Amino acid sequence: MFSNLRKFGVNHNKIRILHINNMCCSKIKSSLKRLKPYVPLGRNYSSLPGLVGNDIKSLHSIISPPIAKIRNIGIMAHIDAGKTTTTERILYYSGYTRSLGDVDDGDTVTDFMAQERERGITIQSAAVTFDWKGYRVNLIDTPGHVDFTLEVERCLRVLDGAVAVFDASAGVERARARAGRNLNIFNSSYFAFCSFKYAVESIREKLKAKPLLLQLPLGEGKAFKGVVDVVSKEKLLWNRKSEDGKNFERKPLLEMSDAELLKETTEARNALIEQVADLDDEFADLVLGEFSENFDLLPAEKLQTAIHRVTLAQTAVPVLCGSALKNKGVQPLLDAITMYLPSPEERNYEFLQWYKGDLCALAFKVLHDKQRGPLVFMRIYSGMIKPQSAIYNINGNCTERISRLLLPFADQHIEIPSLTAGNIALTVGLKHTATGDTIVSSKSSALAAARQAEREGEKKPRQNSEAERLLLAGVEIPEPVFFCTIEPPSVARQPDLDYALKCLQREDPSLKVKLDPDSGQTVLCGMGELHIEIIHDRIKREYGLETYLGPLQVAYRETILNAVYATDTLDRTLGDKRHLVTVELEVKPIETSSVTPVIKYAAGVSEDLLKVSQEAIENGIHSACLQGPLLGSPVQDVAITLQSLIIRPGTSTTMISACVSRCLQQALKKADKQVLEPLMNLEVTVTRDYLSPVLADLAQRRGTIQEIQTRQENKIVTGFVPLAEIMGYSTVLRTLTSGSATFALELSNYQAMNPQDQTTLLSRRSGLTQVL
Repeated sequence: MFSNLRKFGVNHNKIRILHINNMCCSKIKSSLKRLKPYVPLGRNYSSLPGLVGNDIKSLHSIISPPIAKIRNIGIMAHIDAGKTTTTERILYYSGYTRSLGDVDDGDTVTDFMAQERERGITIQSAAVTFDWKGYRVNLIDTPGHVDFTLEVERCLRVLDGAVAVFDASAGVERARARAGRNLNIFNSSYFAFCSFKYAVESIREKLKAKPLLLQLPLGEGKAFKGVVDVVSKEKLLWNRKSEDGKNFERKPLLEMSDAELLKETTEARNALIEQVADLDDEFADLVLGEFSENFDLLPAEKLQTAIHRVTLAQTAVPVLCGSALKNKGVQPLLDAITMYLPSPEERNYEFLQWYKGDLCALAFKVLHDKQRGPLVFMRIYSGMIKPQSAIYNINGNCTERISRLLLPFADQHIEIPSLTAGNIALTVGLKHTATGDTIVSSKSSALAAARQAEREGEKKPRQNSEAERLLLAGVEIPEPVFFCTIEPPSVARQPDLDYALKCLQREDPSLKVKLDPDSGQTVLCGMGELHIEIIHDRIKREYGLETYLGPLQVAYRETILNAVYATDTLDRTLGDKRHLVTVELEVKPIETSSVTPVIKYAAGVSEDLLKVSQEAIENGIHSACLQGPLLGSPVQDVAITLQSLIIRPGTSTTMISACVSRCLQQALKKADKQVLEPLMNLEVTVTRDYLSPVLADLAQRRGTIQEIQTRQENKIVTGFVPLAEIMGYSTVLRTLTSGSATFALELSNYQAMNPQDQTTLLSRRSGLTQVL
């Protein structure tokens, strides 16, 4: 029943989220970590959820626990902040594993890819299911590296809550600030786990959130020994002799032995009560009515219920503290997950009323298994999924059959007979389903839901587009910023390479593959250097292909600076049939950024002609915009107006597309052209001693410094730098700072190159630059 699984990921919809921040001590050097035997491949797993020894509980409780007892959560953090370490502790304390895994030893549960274990980073999101005190928790560990941001954002769609792990010394870093913004976009609530002060202020300033301090740390750094529960006014002390952190004791704070600590905790609790009362009217009425004279009399259960409501309303961020690396504070975190984060039934999904209990699920991740074929992860929002049942894919407009149904456990899984709403399932047998597809029981069910949505839309006109979006769920895929050619070891292996890339593209929608029309070479497009490096390595390991990569190049774009007109006629006879098209169009720049061209039609263009040729016209426009006249890069920020269209009866749509495409290419060549280059947000953390050489190096890279902040003993340099100038920067930065500095990158936008840099780039691409 058990077999090896692979990796996993997620994305986009409304979500609730829980933030976890690590203590400063979570970044102790690996040389100071406790010694433990290296486990190269396997892990010693305990019983799976619902399995106690060899005894099996009620099958219903294992597969389909009550929906109120389900928590779908994610673990998010900046790279190296400790999210995988936190996940590992969660699995250990919940009884899922029998030993503590370690990122440096390469034996964690959720980092099971070879590339993850070698690099000590999370690349693919991974799902694990475990039980904690009667609750079923479906947990997803996500990547922290900016190249794999899509993996994080896909999680947001199917999760009801999340835990964001922050390194307390660094606070909210750039990648997690973006994740926090996405949580707001997806209507998500969250809370934090950290050693306070800087981290709490960082949450307030960068996430624009209101932190609710639920715990206080006892000691800092190496002296950290436990936490104070502000809600219950108890202290939790971990046994120093317990290496795994399982043993801790909870003691009430007493006036005689903890006078100062009790005073500090009482003040923090009173402040917490006032904060929650300001955000929750029901709780405010309770406090003002019964407990206005003495907050100490307010039961902890009443305060916890109010914090739960505030978290669901996303008006504040509950904050916990602890150190996953030192095995302290994780069990209270698990309690908080079940206590404060929502169950699936507490989420308000408007589209569920349209299905009336029928199946509605979202495919949020596709993997490719060599033995089983495509494996599709689904979040079930309503209804039930069973093996051997037919399902209808709304986006793909096709019916498929699920052959097997599995419950995911990272690199293991268990076959199950059914799964109900609120759960996350792994399905086998769906050959056409892709990331972001909406799955229902049948086409008739989809039509019924659409009719119901339309009726609701008539009552609420503003929500028509929202209904359509929810029925046909999509995933916003970022445009790649790097590309390079990839070649197989021989021409005979080209089909094998094509197959490998097809499988990898289905797993990773941010990976793009195209064919260079001039050279005929396969071009690989990705989100960064590491992204393409990982893809290259996976092709070698998983598909046995020793491929060759060309030089890594920046994905530039092009636009125009002035409006131009062009006219073209295509007159061609094929066999005994004459095809004749005459097109006149105008191309002009637009101020707002738009990756796709804005297409308009002049009033004089016949509506009858448009009915039969509009699709062909737009195909021709999009085709022409794929390759600009300067570098062959995509053209953006343009509006195309079709001024005139004359078509001879019987002319094929292919000829119409070809004529429109050729006419647009002529117009683009006539216009004044501009190269756009990707501009990156850059954040460098460096000690004072190396600040000057880092700033001097950034100036040579056409960097623009926004600000320099002080964070403890470090300087934080934030600014912008063109992507072309930052390639290989990690090696240079290590050399300049003796390995002490770190940096983070994130795509900001595309900006126009200055004339001198553009001329240099065009000359270099044309092979005219002289090598001195």
